[in-house]
Amino acid sequence: MRVGVPKEIKNHEYRVGLTPQSVAELSALGHEVWVETQAGAAIGFSDADYQAAGAQVAATAEAVFEAAQLIVKVKEPLTEERARLRAHHTLFTYLHLAPDRPQTDELMHSGATCIAYETVTDGQGRLPLLAPMSEVAGRMSIQAGAHCLEKARGGRGVLLGGVPGVAPGKVVILGGGVVGSHALAMAVGLGAEVVVLDKSVDALRRLDAQYGNRVTTLYSTRAAVREQVLTADLVIGGVLIPGAAAPKLISAEMVKQMRPGAVLVDVAIDQGGCAETSKATTHADPIYLVDEVVHYCVANMPGAVARTSTLALNNATLPFVVALAEKGTRRALEDDPHLLNGLNVARGAITCGSVAEAHGLAHQSAEGVLEHLRDAG
Repeated sequence: MRVGVPKEIKNHEYRVGLTPQSVAELSALGHEVWVETQAGAAIGFSDADYQAAGAQVAATAEAVFEAAQLIVKVKEPLTEERARLRAHHTLFTYLHLAPDRPQTDELMHSGATCIAYETVTDGQGRLPLLAPMSEVAGRMSIQAGAHCLEKARGGRGVLLGGVPGVAPGKVVILGGGVVGSHALAMAVGLGAEVVVLDKSVDALRRLDAQYGNRVTTLYSTRAAVREQVLTADLVIGGVLIPGAAAPKLISAEMVKQMRPGAVLVDVAIDQGGCAETSKATTHADPIYLVDEVVHYCVANMPGAVARTSTLALNNATLPFVVALAEKGTRRALEDDPHLLNGLNVARGAITCGSVAEAHGLAHQSAEGVLEHLRDAG
C-alpha cells in the first residue's frame, strides 16, 4: 500500500503521524511511504532519517495526498487538507467530530474512509489510541495550571505545593479516567490539596486505594461539582464520553462565582469542553479570562511536548497502521471489531452514533457500510 504522512499544519503542532522507525517497519513489509519534507524536522526527525528508513520525501502536501491511499496524521485535517481528500483515501488520525460540524460535513462530502484514533477500542473497552495523549495532557494540565496561577498570567498568585507555614493550593479534577489519574499523580507530587470527582465508584476506589488520605475522592453530582469548583484554585476538566461532545459540568453562572484568579484547564476541549465558557485556544495564544477566571483551553496540548507525544502515539498506532497497510482497509476493519469502532465516516455516511447524535444527522452502521466500502490497498 502507498502510505502518506503530511506535515501537520495546526497552530504550533509539531507532532508527526509516523516516526522514521515506524516507516522502517512499513518499508520492510514492502509498503511505499511518502513523507512531506520537514514533517518531523521540528522534533529531530530529518528528511534524511526518513529516506534512510525507506520513505520517499515529497516536496508538498499535495504530492503526499496524490501519491497515497492511506493518510496517517495526528490532528484533524484542516480545511485545505480536507479539500485534498478523495473517495479512494483512508484517513487515520484524531478527528473529534462531535463538536465540529464543518469538518464532519466536509469529510462526508469527500467520500473518504475516516477512522478516528479516539474511538478505536480494545478488549477491555478502553481507548488505546487516545490513552497515550490523554496521559500526556493529564500531566501537562498541572504544569499549565500551575503556570497560569502565577499573578502575571492573571492567576491568584498561588503556589500549588505551598511552603512550610502556608497552605497548598486546591486542585479539583473532574473525571478519574486517564487524564484525571495522570493529573492527580502530578498534583499529588507537587504537594497540592487534591479532590477528584467521578461517577464511577470503581474509579474512585482505585484512586483511593492508590493514594489513600493524600486525595479526597467524591462521587460526582451537580451539587458536589459546584461546591468543589467554587472553592478551587485550579480545576482540571478531564471528562470524556467516547466520540460524543463533552458534558457541560461547569455553567457560566458557576464561573462567575469562582475565586478571582482561579484557573480552569479544560482538557476536554477537543470534544467541545466541559465548561459553558470554554472555547478552543492555541499554544500561540493559550489563555483568556472570563469573570476573572483564567481559561486554558489549548486543543492540542500534547503538541507542546511533541517528541515525547509522537513516540508515545506511534507505539499505540503502528500495529493498526500495519494492519491497514497489510490487509487493506476493508479487510482490516472486518477482521478487527475494535478498529471498526474507530470508523466515523465512510462513503458519505456517518458511522459513529455519537457523532450523528451530536449533529442531528442520520447514522449508518459501520457493518452496513463495510460491504460497499472501496478498499484502499
